[in-house]
Amino acid sequence: MVPALSVPLYHLAGMPASRGASAYCISLRFGGAFRRRILSCCPAPPAHDGRRPETKMPDAFIYDHVRSPRGRGKTDGALHEVTALDLASQMLAAIRERNALDPALVDDVVLGCVDPVGEAGGDIARAAALRAGYGQSVPGVQINRFCASGLDAVNFAAAQVMSGQHGLTVGGGVESMSRIGIGASGGAWPVDPSIAIPSYFMPQGISADLIATKYGFSRDEVDAYAVESQKRAAAAWDEGRFDKSVVPVKDVNGLTILARDEHLRPGTTMQTLAQLQPSFVQMGEMGGFDAVAIQAHPEIEAVNHVHHAGNSSGIVDGAAAVLIGSKDVGAAIGKTPRARIRAFANIGSEPAMMLTGPVDVTHKLMKQAGMTLGDIDLIEVNEAFAAVVLRYLQAFDLDPAKVNVNGGAIAMGHPLGATGAMLLGIAIDELERRGLGTALITLCIGAGMGTATIIERV
Repeated sequence: MVPALSVPLYHLAGMPASRGASAYCISLRFGGAFRRRILSCCPAPPAHDGRRPETKMPDAFIYDHVRSPRGRGKTDGALHEVTALDLASQMLAAIRERNALDPALVDDVVLGCVDPVGEAGGDIARAAALRAGYGQSVPGVQINRFCASGLDAVNFAAAQVMSGQHGLTVGGGVESMSRIGIGASGGAWPVDPSIAIPSYFMPQGISADLIATKYGFSRDEVDAYAVESQKRAAAAWDEGRFDKSVVPVKDVNGLTILARDEHLRPGTTMQTLAQLQPSFVQMGEMGGFDAVAIQAHPEIEAVNHVHHAGNSSGIVDGAAAVLIGSKDVGAAIGKTPRARIRAFANIGSEPAMMLTGPVDVTHKLMKQAGMTLGDIDLIEVNEAFAAVVLRYLQAFDLDPAKVNVNGGAIAMGHPLGATGAMLLGIAIDELERRGLGTALITLCIGAGMGTATIIERV
């Protein structure tokens, strides 16, 4: 027989006996008689109901946020000569400088990037942190959840704080669409029949037109929404609503390259949009994707193509960064929080319809947070296509006056990996400007997903 050895848990864990650990013993089998003698000297563990004691999860607070102006995502765009690394580095440097931040206090940098290939690949978050002067001790990680990458980067950074593992993090995102073309990173979903066929793959523009068809949005309605987005964005810029958070992009000599969103077309009218032809007719009819849409939704007899460049999100370059930390760390560095991340959620939605994820994830998040949309003062829904926002308004019977109050991606553009973080920052600034309390930020996502976050002013 092999003797049994029993020792108090605190001897193994290095815990003082005064913390109650001596009541717990670990037994190693060396033999029954010896084991029983040792155990008889050890106090029995106290009775309990099998549940761990509840501990309060730390809150994650937002202390600051910045974004770049958005440059046209073409070779003649103002930011075409600026790499994704440079864009991200300038935003991280702005966070550090604006807050007189000791970068050694930052536990992690999380950045979204949807096409992390070539010069934007290889964990751009770590490279940007190094280039922004954060020092070798600050790690970084790049994530990709398509269009929600920037918001999820903030959520992931916040989760690190809420778990108690990290005290100070930076979330954000970057995309240089003029240098790294959309879709450059490829993927199995569009090209592998084993997933493309059963999930009814179709380009997002066809999905947007399918939404418009299924839920009854006419060409005039999607165009009218686009005109309103342009008006609101122009008014926001003219009134200086973005001044607090937009950081001009500069060249190596410190000269400003771009200080204002470049994609805006404030003179847009229903008449100018009426001159544009729908963008996805040929793709749908000749490419066969209309047939795929009808297979996925046989209640649709034909797809009504209503989307074009004027009522869809613009292709642009841009970056954003958000400083997130616990209450204790914020107090230690002398910073006052501007908002608290109250809750966030992700969900999968139907891949064919693809872009209705914001509706699904909002239902999930409201239940999770114990709230209703009546508790939300402002809502940011990414304007991937006009029908996405119109469907969201329709699904919840919302007042348009509290949704995308400063315009959105139709007017200002959608730098894929950064947009979510930008929307969150816009919401914070607007809550402060209006003296309101809560905002919800949500984005539709390729392959049929949705991400949403609730923030609360403090």
